[in-house]
Formats: sequence, C-alpha cells, structure tokens
Amino acid sequence: MKLFSCLMALLFLLQAIPGLSLPKDTLRCLGYHGHCLHSKSCPEPFTAFGTCARRQKTCCIDTTSNFHTCQDEGGHCVPPEITCLQEQEGLCPHRGWKCCTEV
Repeated sequence: MKLFSCLMALLFLLQAIPGLSLPKDTLRCLGYHGHCLHSKSCPEPFTAFGTCARRQKTCCIDTTSNFHTCQDEGGHCVPPEITCLQEQEGLCPHRGWKCCTEV
C-alpha cells in the first residue's frame, strides 16, 4: 500500500510540473507566446500559427506583438540547409526553419 501511495504522489508531482504533460505542438505554441483556441480561425489581431493539443486546437499568435510571422514581414520560410542572402525576423511554422527575404 505504501508503494502505491508513493507512486500516486510521484504521478501527481509530475503532472504539477509545468510542461511535462503538454504535447509538443502545444509547447511550441506557448514558446512563441501563442494561445491554443478551439476555433479553426483566429480572431483579430491573432493569426494561425500551427496547431495545439495534438492537432485538436489552433495555435494563434498576436500580430501586434514582437512575434510576427515571416509572411507578415514580407519574407518566406526556408529549411535550415538553404542559405539566405538576407535573413529577417519572423516566425516560421516549421521548427528550425528561417525567415529569408532573398535566397
């Protein structure tokens, strides 16, 4: 019985630690200061930036903050193996991709 109590306490503590029980797409959205919403479209001034909760919700980021998407800034997202002639600030929906104005 003591072992069961210890295991339950450990599970409770692990769930209480922020980030351990969240899906990867949700952690990524929160890392970009996004919000997970049930709707498929985001209200103004937010824009869709991927998914949350194992693709059950939409990740919406605030376009009035410093976290603008790459396309909003006039660039395009490219994989890391492509070299940019000119890189610029902006979020890309794929992890590790960069925002370029010219390739």
